[in-house]
Amino acid sequence: MQSRATRSRNRRSFSITSQNSSFGLMSADPDLGADLHNFFNELTASETPPERRFRRLLVAPNSLVQELERMIEREAEHARAGRPARIRAKLNGLADRKVVLALYRAAQAGVDIDLVVRSICTLRPDTPGLSERIHVRSILGRLLEHSRIYYFENAGQGEYYIGSADWRARNLRKRAEVATPVDDPAARAVLRSVLDVQLADPRAWVLRADGAFERLTGEGPSSQELLMSTAGAGVAAVR
Repeated sequence: MQSRATRSRNRRSFSITSQNSSFGLMSADPDLGADLHNFFNELTASETPPERRFRRLLVAPNSLVQELERMIEREAEHARAGRPARIRAKLNGLADRKVVLALYRAAQAGVDIDLVVRSICTLRPDTPGLSERIHVRSILGRLLEHSRIYYFENAGQGEYYIGSADWRARNLRKRAEVATPVDDPAARAVLRSVLDVQLADPRAWVLRADGAFERLTGEGPSSQELLMSTAGAGVAAVR
């Protein structure tokens, strides 16, 4: 399974390339294979969106948004109970009203939320009484940021997903889009490294509470420069 418009291939089964920032996943998981088989059968044999219940894939416009909202609420429940709770995501856009409201509720419950959103973002972070625990950055540079990563802490049992869907109504509710869980420890380390590096980018654009972006002016290589410099040896080296 590959995220949309991805052409990432090399000797590693999971990597970012020096050409773009998309991800691809090769897996021998029989449930993922069966899900993909059923997904493409439905796409080619029906005029309606995929409707079956898949084993592991999250598929829009049905299970993906429901599971996303469930996982956000689960983090809020963990926070209320004093368990580890955190959400991190890398997206092209965030503009689904129900998802934004769910993130606000999670933040108010005590969930720390860190987002990398390249373009449109209707959420307002760092707003007193609403979203002090939400922080949003945007990475603009030589490469087009195109990958999507979702991470949920889940009381210490962290879950990673990659896929094609931004958190926008058109992606979650009006299209056939797919997200897959990532279980392999080495692949999860790659995703964690990318999130760590981009959230620490010294020249990222930071979204303010008033909706304006402000660029940081820190020193050192940008996240794209750092990731490109380590891509040949495996991005996990930047941890």
